[in-house]
Amino acid sequence: MAISRDHELHKRRFSRNVGVGLTLVFFVALVFGLTIAKVQRGGSLQAFDHTYRPALEQPAE
Repeated sequence: MAISRDHELHKRRFSRNVGVGLTLVFFVALVFGLTIAKVQRGGSLQAFDHTYRPALEQPAE
């Protein structure tokens, strides 16, 4: 009997691993794409960090 024969369980596990890997790659690509879109759009890149920022204050009339 050959040691290298794959059992049906190994084939199912491999296909599940491929599915999880593709899902992970898709999620990473989605986050990367959203990050690039936000950076390219420009605008306000300052985050809300509970500090006073004069750049966001409205000018007094």
